[in-house]
Amino acid sequence: MTPTSSGPALLGPAELRALADRLGLRPTKRLGQNFVHDANTVRRIVAAANLVAEDVVLEIGPGLGSLTLALLGVADRVLALEVDPLLAGALPATVAARARERADGLRVLTADALRTRRTEIVEAAGGQQPTVLVANLPYNTAVPVLLHLLAELPSLRGGLVMVQAEVADRLAAPPGTRCYGVPSVKAAWFADVRRAGPVPRAVFWPVPKVDSALVRLIRRPLASTVPRERVFALVDAAFAQRRKTLRTALAPWAGSADAAERVLRAAGVDPSARGEQLTVGEFARIAREWESLL
Repeated sequence: MTPTSSGPALLGPAELRALADRLGLRPTKRLGQNFVHDANTVRRIVAAANLVAEDVVLEIGPGLGSLTLALLGVADRVLALEVDPLLAGALPATVAARARERADGLRVLTADALRTRRTEIVEAAGGQQPTVLVANLPYNTAVPVLLHLLAELPSLRGGLVMVQAEVADRLAAPPGTRCYGVPSVKAAWFADVRRAGPVPRAVFWPVPKVDSALVRLIRRPLASTVPRERVFALVDAAFAQRRKTLRTALAPWAGSADAAERVLRAAGVDPSARGEQLTVGEFARIAREWESLL
């Protein structure tokens, strides 16, 4: 199948399986390898990402190239970061065969997204700063990878990621809801996070045993000038004992329950509240007051 004037030739179920067979690929659970084979789904992802031609797209886990091809149909530059050397090595040939006129816009970096630094990413992108993150994130590392990349790449104006549905609920949950927790607060430090719809299991090969969903991120100004690490340590402490009041939960963090109460009152936060009730801005305010009392 050759590219048409309407864009690259996308991978369907038969083409995906044939490519995997040629590579001798057996998807592994360890690497979270569930490949999207539905053209309508990848088109939907690309459309929801709100890309423009000038974007430098960072794609995490391109796999066999289903989404990569669709991204190159819109954006001029895509940096695909793939941890599996077999897949990373095969991707340029797949793009060259199915989107020859777009092949120069692809760069591939063989690396673990959780450990890759900004300098390495920018160098691999030919000196370009990534502007949008689009990814089918492995279920077992989705949150750490997302938070790492948002912290490492302030150039990202936003993104669209596919994650386990349960993880999507946690990332997008507002304060006071059942799913609100550490991932919700930490993601909100960087971006406005919204659910962008479900993804059926049937569009993947192999078919996963969990449901998936899309999450849209729009970068926003940081909630505070207090160092992120200090705010995140506070968040971790607040949710370590989720059912307890902040006065009690933050006692180890502040040194004592009385010290925690002093900081909370100085920040205008009720000591009898619980972490699940606080916005990221309120956590930042508590951290700032703690710094002022040191």
